Amino acid sequence: MASGASRRTKAPAPPFLTTLSEDGILFRMPDRTHEAQDVRLWLDLRHDREPAAMNRVAAGWELDVARPPVQRLEYLYVVRFADGAEVMVCDSSNPQRTPTAFGDHSVLEFPGYRAPGWLDETPPPGSCSELVVRARGLREPLAVTIWSPDRAGRRAELPLLLLHDGSEFDRLGAVTRFAAAMVAAKRLPPFRLALVGPGDRNESYSASLDYARAVKHVLLPAIRNAVSISESVAIAGVSLGALAALHAASTEPGIANALFLQSGSFFRRDLDAQETSFVGFSAITAFVEQLEAAVPVGEPLDIAMTAGLGEENLANNRVMAETLAALGHRITLTEVPDAHTYVGWRDALDPHLVDLLAQAWEPRAGGG
Repeated sequence: MASGASRRTKAPAPPFLTTLSEDGILFRMPDRTHEAQDVRLWLDLRHDREPAAMNRVAAGWELDVARPPVQRLEYLYVVRFADGAEVMVCDSSNPQRTPTAFGDHSVLEFPGYRAPGWLDETPPPGSCSELVVRARGLREPLAVTIWSPDRAGRRAELPLLLLHDGSEFDRLGAVTRFAAAMVAAKRLPPFRLALVGPGDRNESYSASLDYARAVKHVLLPAIRNAVSISESVAIAGVSLGALAALHAASTEPGIANALFLQSGSFFRRDLDAQETSFVGFSAITAFVEQLEAAVPVGEPLDIAMTAGLGEENLANNRVMAETLAALGHRITLTEVPDAHTYVGWRDALDPHLVDLLAQAWEPRAGGG
């Protein structure tokens, strides 16, 4: 026997990878040198719960998690080292990432998840113009980008969709692309989209009377001065931006005829104790309590709401939908299989925003 024949060949170590199934996910973070002192799994779901501790194994760290009620899941690892340093990192074994307002997250997509079909379309992009709005009572100016569909001149009188956190939603949720696709497909009439920056977001969006007045008396007139819009105005927002949209429409009647509210921060003292340290908590809960004690409105609004099955705002959104229905508004709440994420909000635009605007604008959709 040749001398080399007796040598044993060591089999390569199997890959230590995060894997998912219909029932759940086995999260695995490689750490063969055991540099990490502690690793926790941060899931972009309910943030009122501490990240779960992962278990140390020979090849690193792992944790088996039952499938949450979502079609896609964003996550990070919280890694603590012996010297006390702590970092949040993406999963090195999973190349799939999604950009967020706080940096990239790792993401897993369960079988059956499909991104919106309009992302594959290439409609005419339309055009944008910029303006800056300053108003008394607001600490910071509001940066506004006005998107108009292809070949829509400045004087064309079109409906308006005003979107809070607009530039961020466009960067992370491609909302101008969505608008262009819906207009090109004739699923919506030509309309303008105002992407409104938040300014001092935590103050302006937390049931601020100064902000509501600024929207009606400064922001909308500034938009009308820049481009021609019809009386058909819808206001949309996510999270605090949804709360701000509802507050503005409630305190300044006639400001809009439709609202699109996604994962609204409709904080309640009995459901959202984890938010008590937030600077706007008292103002928001006072507004929510005021709505619950209000009498039915004279002019009902068309309101569509969405909330993620995996987020902590789901409970307060369910209660708010009941409150708005009791006030006489035409309200729908759709619970979507995602969480408090821009991709989840993007994925819900079609059909829920499309249906709302088609209904609200149909009798008044003029111009061209």
